[in-house]
Amino acid sequence: MSSAASWTALAAELREWRRTGRRADFWWRDDDASSRTPALERLLALSRKSGVPLALAAVPLAWEGPMPEKDTCVIMHGCDHCNRAAPGEKKTEFPALESDDAALERLAQAREQLARLAGARFIPVLAPPWNRLRESLVPRLPEAGLRGLSRYGPRRAPGHGLLEVNTHVDIVAWRRDRGFVGDAEALDLVVGHLAARRSGAVDSAEPTGLLTHHALHDAQAWNFLERLFAESRAGGAIWLSPAQVFASTG
Repeated sequence: MSSAASWTALAAELREWRRTGRRADFWWRDDDASSRTPALERLLALSRKSGVPLALAAVPLAWEGPMPEKDTCVIMHGCDHCNRAAPGEKKTEFPALESDDAALERLAQAREQLARLAGARFIPVLAPPWNRLRESLVPRLPEAGLRGLSRYGPRRAPGHGLLEVNTHVDIVAWRRDRGFVGDAEALDLVVGHLAARRSGAVDSAEPTGLLTHHALHDAQAWNFLERLFAESRAGGAIWLSPAQVFASTG
């Protein structure tokens, strides 16, 4: 599928949503924030210019310097983003060999730290590094003061008194060169998730989540984001704020 065809496919999918009397909704999460770098400043400027709200997933124990402006919501990207995986285990901050109690204690301390740093901008939501969190921890996250969870892929049935809202469109080619995946591949993910929601193949109430990593963006990635925000809104879609997405996590 060419880039032009992909943008055409997005417009067509958004028309289908409108035809059924619905508005497609999106939300935006950016990972790995730990300081006010030039790339992060560009991200924040894009959010302001486009009017698309941002959920900035910050690493509590690695953060240096001042937090972003008051209109940027901050969620928790693990504790320190250190890989603790055992040999043969996929990268994770929460390895199988660590007890649940020890992991929850780390999470609680990191949450308190980020809440102090971000103040009213903080939303008690965990976006685990590498989108990995062992399932035994999920129902116990409220013990660490966390009321929401965000991973990658269509969410499962909600439960545990915890609101999970995931991302579904990762624009980084992690298994290739860690560059931009390209317009066609990114838009295939966008259109695929929207179509699956519309058909009921996945949870239709879960907004389509865009996942970015500002430190890795090249010119093509930045251009894609600007066009996605413009084209989606032109097609009648809305971009929800993190406060709206996690409205019940206060």
